[in-house]
Order: sequence, then structure tokens, then C-alpha cells
Amino acid sequence: MNFAGKTVVVIGGTSGINRGIAEAFASAGAKLAVASRSQDKVDDTVAALKTAGATEAVGLTFDVRDPDAVADGLAQINAALGEFDVLVSGAAGNFPALTAEMSVNAFKTVIDIDLMGTVHVMKGAYPFLKRPGASIINISAPQSWLPYEGQAHVCAAKAGVDQITRTLALEWGVEGIRVNSVVPGFIEGTEGAKRLAPSPDAEKKFKADVPLGRWGQPEDVANACLFLGSDMASYISGTVLSVDGALYQRGSGQAGRMIGQMLRSMSGGKS
Repeated sequence: MNFAGKTVVVIGGTSGINRGIAEAFASAGAKLAVASRSQDKVDDTVAALKTAGATEAVGLTFDVRDPDAVADGLAQINAALGEFDVLVSGAAGNFPALTAEMSVNAFKTVIDIDLMGTVHVMKGAYPFLKRPGASIINISAPQSWLPYEGQAHVCAAKAGVDQITRTLALEWGVEGIRVNSVVPGFIEGTEGAKRLAPSPDAEKKFKADVPLGRWGQPEDVANACLFLGSDMASYISGTVLSVDGALYQRGSGQAGRMIGQMLRSMSGGKS
């Protein structure tokens, strides 16, 4: 993969899977921009991207819940690096909570970050996308189609994200802009994996659930994004691509049951 001369923007690209995606594009020679809410993380990531091989790297801080801040930040990136060849929208928020015990504000927080944040990034980036040829990649989750106990807010938000992906693939396809979603599986070293498998025994059980017999690595997700951002995927749009070792063919499985059992035990058995 050679992205020399290409501008890649990764929203939420200063930690976890999203940072791995940004570093992969940097290694492929792209010009990189990352954004998150933490200036320290932005500074650290920009330095790492330059070390990884980015021809240029810039970073900004803004909250995806603020449409004006998103639009202003993306305009600044465009002024610094030019039109966007690849846009990765990966900002997200999550916490386990049973619906009956969750406040309306708590539910709304995840909708505002995951769903409305995606809307703000899409609309803010629209004027700066390369025409034809831009590739948008929304980082989604299996909750978009699999029901998980304790995740009603995330299920609602991510279902919306994937429908935005599909709809914009239609609306913006006429301008030569491709829009896809990527759904990571259990990725080793992430906070989500650590919460689900805090011990070696738990990790062994969860790995046994994955048909390919292992957890994913950040580069597995990054490689999928490199492909979708490249000309090799020039006829792929409106697709939701799982990078999960076939795990989600089993449904929500052990992880879904564990979340529900944990929350009910904390609430005295109530739903």
C-alpha cells in the first residue's frame, strides 16, 4: 500500500484501534491529521506518526459533539494538508448499563458521541473530500445489528452509524465518494478486551469463542482500512466489513451474556 501524497484524517485517532489505523497510514507514507479531546494524546500521536513515516502530521483537539468545533477543525486540516483522500471517523463512547436503570442523559451521551458525532464529522468533512476518489471509513461495532444486554444505547447509536454509511454511499456516490463501515472484533491490547478478559483464564475462554482461534491485532483492523482507502477497493461502497475472525457469526455470545449477568448482579437481579 502506497499512500504517498495522500491526505488521511483520523478522528479519534490518538488511542487504541484508531491510533493503530493512523500509524498504518503513516507507515504507508500518507500525510496524517488526527483529532481527539486530549491535547497530550494529540501531541504524543503526532510525534509517533512522524516517526512511523508520515510525510506530514498535524493534530487538533475538539469534541465531536460540537458541530461548529468539528467543522472549524476540519477546515484547519484542509488548509494545512489539502483535500481529504481518506477520512476515518472513529470517535466513540460506551459504558454498560441496563436500560431501566440508565438515565435519559446517559443514553443521550452515547447517541451524541457515536451517532451525532458521526453526522457532525460527515457534514464537516463534506466540502473537503476529494472528488472523485475520496474514501470514508466509519468505525462501527457489532451492536449495530446484534442486540447486547446492557448496550441498548450503543445498539441504537451504531445502527444509526451504519445506516448513515449506507445512505451516504448512495447520496455521495454520484460524486465519486465511497463510504464504508469497519467493525472490529476482539482486538488484543484494547481497553475493551481488558475489561472483558481481565484474567488469563477469561482470555482463554474468549479466544476459544473466535473461530479463527485468536484475538485480532490492531494491524488487522488497520489493514482493512488501508484496503478500503486504496484504489483496490474502488468499487466497494456501502459495505459493513467485520474484522472479527468470524466471531460475530455466533451472535453476541459469551460477551453479551456476561455483560447482562454482571449488571443484574449489581442491581440485585433486577432488569
